Amino acid sequence: MESYDFLLSIAIILLVTKIFSLMSRKVHMPQVVGALIAGVVLGPSVLGQITETDFLLKTSEIGVIILMFLAGLDTEIQELKKTGIASLIIAVIGVVVPLAGGYIAYQMFFQDTTDPQHFLKAVFMGVILTATSVSITVETLRELGKLNGRVGSSILGAAIIDDILGIIILSLVISFTNSDVQPRQVFVKIGLYFVFIFFVGIFVPMIFKALERWHGTVRRMAIYGFAFCLIMAYITEVFFGIADITGAYFAGLFLCNVTKTKEYIVKKLTVISYLMFSPMFFASIGIKTDIQGLSGRILVFSVVLTVIAILTKMLGCGLGAKLCKFTDRESMAVGIGMVSRGEVALIVAQKGSEAALVDEELFPAVIVMVIVTTLITPVLLGLILKDDHYRRRKAAA
Repeated sequence: MESYDFLLSIAIILLVTKIFSLMSRKVHMPQVVGALIAGVVLGPSVLGQITETDFLLKTSEIGVIILMFLAGLDTEIQELKKTGIASLIIAVIGVVVPLAGGYIAYQMFFQDTTDPQHFLKAVFMGVILTATSVSITVETLRELGKLNGRVGSSILGAAIIDDILGIIILSLVISFTNSDVQPRQVFVKIGLYFVFIFFVGIFVPMIFKALERWHGTVRRMAIYGFAFCLIMAYITEVFFGIADITGAYFAGLFLCNVTKTKEYIVKKLTVISYLMFSPMFFASIGIKTDIQGLSGRILVFSVVLTVIAILTKMLGCGLGAKLCKFTDRESMAVGIGMVSRGEVALIVAQKGSEAALVDEELFPAVIVMVIVTTLITPVLLGLILKDDHYRRRKAAA
């Protein structure tokens, strides 16, 4: 007899994640924190009401693809042009330093020489730390009146490059998990993929603009856009062996300058993402986490990983800003603004889990790191910039 338990599971996940998200907002925390905690509560750690199923895995996969597609659509290409070389330097150093920090942290705590994937697992822990989520930073900068200033533009531009570099490294590391694949094949595939991306990036925006003129409306563009996203995700994963979220991100990036289409797609996809797929994704991360078996070593590792996550972004990105002749205060603000890992680190960790590069026992450590870095970023950013904010308001008065 066919089971309909999945319907009840969906309803429970949606209701509980919404309740916890609202509670998070009430205490001025990001809603993603509430969704993560909801998953932990529903999963084996607390109530054990929801278990990881194939349906949940596939639904959360669609959720993460939509999130990355929207991230690409929300990319402001003009921000890259504004800050140029400064953003590139900040992003590169802000990727290299956390990558090394995560690798060292893993090697300090786990030295299983019998595991053939040990080196890749250590590298992947660094890959998780390269992630940057600036949604909280953007809101804080907007409130302080710094979003369109030198600091804000640099953070946004660096975050865009940071995401692209992180996705490339993610895809490269995952490609090496297949023992039958030779390094040369990996680099050839990645090279061919970027040739493919180059031509798609030229022709697809032209096609969508032609469709806009042909239909005289954008009403059908959300369907075309989402279908294009899924096709790109499929081709990227199946034909090139690169993470499907890479294809989804580039799909959004190609459409970010097709203004009317972009706005309509974002409007429509945000609704379905908000209603179902994003809550399912974030809850699935919590459900995957089992804190009952949390050992003392993992607890200490969580603290060390979190400290390294904070310091490597502050030092790496701050140094990059300093090299670009930012003031000490501006450099510190740039470094702090890149600390938050948010949903981006969760997306990377999820892909690592699917590739057997992140053990389930390490998920609590990743979640602790995500929550702390997400919460601490607006606090530190407010402290470092508030004096300027008050001086500006006083001058305006």
